[in-house]
Amino acid sequence: MSAAQRIDRLWWAMLAATAASWWIGETGLWTVPLWPLLTVFGLSLFKGLAIALDFMELRGAPAVWRRFVVGWLLLVILAVVALHLGSR
Repeated sequence: MSAAQRIDRLWWAMLAATAASWWIGETGLWTVPLWPLLTVFGLSLFKGLAIALDFMELRGAPAVWRRFVVGWLLLVILAVVALHLGSR
């Protein structure tokens, strides 16, 4: 698969992830059980990794940059999840 095809497929997958996140938010599923919330944050992690590694082209960058960006992404998502669970 060429790089352009990979980017196109990732873009479509991110579009589907955005639609799924929107649907979960609009139907109010996130207010009752925990799984929709974790699904939305999992989709956010997927989208963030796709943007960082492929669209920002960090996949071929030095490992320190990849670790820094992925670590920051994980830290932000885990902090938001912890704050949300703490407010329940």
